Amino acid sequence: MKLLYSLFRQDPDSREGVILTTSGLGIIVNILTSAMKIVIGLAVHSIAVVSEGLNNAADAASGILTILGTKLAAMHPTEKHPFGYGRIEYLTSLVIGGLILYAGLEAFTGAVDGILHPYEVELSFLITGLIGFSAVIKLFLGTFLIREGKRIDSGSLVAVGKECRTDCIVSVVTILATLVYLLFDLSLDAYAAVITSLVIIKAGAEVLKDTVSELLGRPGDKELAQELYRVIREEPMVLNAADMMLHNYGPDAYSGSVNIEIDCGKTVEEVYANIHDLQLRIMHEYHVTMVFGIYAVNNDRETLKELRGYIARFIREHEHIKSYHALYIDPKNNDIYCDLVVDYSLRDWDALEAEFRAYMHERYPENRLEVVIETEYV
Repeated sequence: MKLLYSLFRQDPDSREGVILTTSGLGIIVNILTSAMKIVIGLAVHSIAVVSEGLNNAADAASGILTILGTKLAAMHPTEKHPFGYGRIEYLTSLVIGGLILYAGLEAFTGAVDGILHPYEVELSFLITGLIGFSAVIKLFLGTFLIREGKRIDSGSLVAVGKECRTDCIVSVVTILATLVYLLFDLSLDAYAAVITSLVIIKAGAEVLKDTVSELLGRPGDKELAQELYRVIREEPMVLNAADMMLHNYGPDAYSGSVNIEIDCGKTVEEVYANIHDLQLRIMHEYHVTMVFGIYAVNNDRETLKELRGYIARFIREHEHIKSYHALYIDPKNNDIYCDLVVDYSLRDWDALEAEFRAYMHERYPENRLEVVIETEYV
């Protein structure tokens, strides 16, 4: 790989360098295997082998798109796109999925036509060996691309890698059909091409599904969120942290928000000094632009300690409630504020809120309750 990084003049320690170099390797391998299979397939009149070659050609095109998408995603932010162009990588993955799907549909059409209009094939053990050799190469290439793609969080690389590994399954089917023909003089080439095309279609559909999920908005990186929670909660002034949101503007660009509980006796100046330092640390160490919301809590009040135990009992009796936070009693009018965090399997939030209000009214009939029911975003 060091030689490849030198040839492509890329930095092996940069995300862009890894994507461009590994994509370049994939393009070279796929062009060579595609040309070999198409030439062989046309020579021996094998739709299955030609289908494999077309699929490899789609892989090469996917590699080119990955490089193009990476270059465009690296453009500097502008007034129209202040968060940069990182999400272009998701659009690239979308196009790659579409190409794979199209290649599969084309192969399926040719295979069905081959079944309806039988044809003669001219296969040999040499051809079988060449297909097997290309399958081994694609297996190693696919595993490498997926590993590198996951390491640097590149959906495009992972998509191309998955397609390379799919090629191995396709090749096995073609090899089996070829062996049946050579040993029993029974041509299953068109039927093998049908199976091949269905495998390719499935791979393309999975890439499209994963990419659409990214575009619609998946939960933020859970490992990153847990690490950020740890850092925030270690700050002495922060009593608790909740409601974190992480917004993704590309595989390596996050902005976020989180609510923190602060003792209501702290001054604005004290809070600012600590939180500002925390913001800078998170930005420099984790590359996340974090905005903080503040809940004022009065933990020193005896009434609040009793209230916590009362609410905890309600939570223990309801499996869908994961936790609560932002508990506060307004010293002026005794209003009670509380947020309940529920899981996504709870459908009737109104019923839970009504039950919680009735429960609180039994013990605190003179207090007005302000309750928020929400889910975790990461």
